[in-house]
This record gives sequence, C-alpha cells and structure tokens, in this order.
Amino acid sequence: MPAHSLDLALQLGLFAVSLLANLLSALAGGGAGLVQLPALILLGLPFSLALATHKLASVALGVGATVRHLQGESLKPQLTAVILLSGLPGVWLGARWVLQLPPRLSVLMLGLLTIALGCYSFARPQLGSVARPRALSLQQHAIGAAGLFAIGVLNGSLTSGTGLFVTLWLVRWYGLDYSRAVAHTLTLVGLFWNGTGALTLGWSGQIAWRWLPMLLLGSMAGGYLGAHLALAKGTALVKRCFELLCWLMGVALLIKSL
Repeated sequence: MPAHSLDLALQLGLFAVSLLANLLSALAGGGAGLVQLPALILLGLPFSLALATHKLASVALGVGATVRHLQGESLKPQLTAVILLSGLPGVWLGARWVLQLPPRLSVLMLGLLTIALGCYSFARPQLGSVARPRALSLQQHAIGAAGLFAIGVLNGSLTSGTGLFVTLWLVRWYGLDYSRAVAHTLTLVGLFWNGTGALTLGWSGQIAWRWLPMLLLGSMAGGYLGAHLALAKGTALVKRCFELLCWLMGVALLIKSL
C-alpha cells in the first residue's frame, strides 16, 4: 500500500478514535484517556509522547463541552474555585513525576488503573443518579480539596479515567447529581487541568504534532456532541460501554507491558 494511503488511513483512524473517546467522555463525565491514550500507545507512540499529545488534544474536549454546558449555567462558582486551586498543583506535580517513570511500568500502571476503574463503576450502578446536597465543615472541605489534589496528581501522570474520578468524587463527597458533576469535570478538567498537564509535558518532553490536528478536531466535535447528548438523554448505556472499554483497554495494555 502506498505511503500516502497509510498516512491517510492513520489520520482518519486518529479522528475516529478521538471522536469516540471524547464523545463517551463528555457523556460519562471523564475517561477520554481510557480510549485515546491507550490507542495512541497501541499505534506506536512511547508513553510520554502519547501522554503529552493526548493531554494537548483533550483541551479541545473542554472547549467543545464548555460551549454546550455554559448554555445550561451548570457551574457553581465556589466549587469551581476549589477544583482549580486544589487540582492544578497536583496536575503539575504528576506531570513532572511521570517523566521519571520507566515506560513499561507506566503502561502497566495505566492498565491496572483502567481495569480498576471499570470494576469500581460496575459495582455502583446507581451512583450519581440522585443529588444529595450536604453542608460541609471546614475539615470536610479540607478532605475534599485533598481528594481533588490527589486526583490531580493522577491526572498529570497516569491520566486514564481521572476525569471520571473527579466526577465520582464530586458526586460522593460534594453531593452533586451526575449531570452537574459532569459539567464541572468537562469544563474544569478538560480545559484547565489538561491544559496544565499539556504545557508541563510539552515543555519537558515532546508532542506528536503530525497526529495532533485530527485529534483536536475529533476532540472538539466529540466534546460538544457528547455534552449535548448527556444533557438530553442521560448516561446509563454509555456507562456500561465505558465499563467494557475499561476492561478491554486495560487488558490490552497489560499484555503490551509484558
């Protein structure tokens, strides 16, 4: 097959992967890395290069989803500030730390985390279906911020499913309903957390620039479409799809790490 045909097939494949990953992520409140990052690794990029490229492409998910969610006025200003002030230092720290890990260990940890996320989601089928607002004490606010910082470290380093971790944390600790938690995750993690991770990794490492345009296009389109469908249809079916994707991608990465 001619080289230009292979290149066209790769570009179309990148767009399809990005569109699917970010559509599902916008529906379920995180998890673009569950599909997009493993796919970039399986297509041949080293872990650190795939991570930096994925991070930069995922910023477009935040742009697309933010445009749709801002129309619904879904964000709470105080919680927005907590997510940014607590999470961004963790993202920076995690992005600096991951560059020191051996590539095989990084892929192994990514696979294990991905499988664990699928199991956690499967064990809690009703999580976030009903809002349970709660008044938090100062100590509980501190615990909530510490949780966001820890997820930020994971977001900057391992990245797989960490947006979904934020969504689950907002539901479990802050009592948000799933729809509003998703809006906060996609806007703040997609734009600011992933943007910080992309800048840190891009400054310290490299980015696969030739792969980026189709990833950005698919990310923005998937983010907007997924956010629209999430507001209109709900997420029960997509949740099951995510669990299946977690297990399949996790197993594929474990095999690759051997």
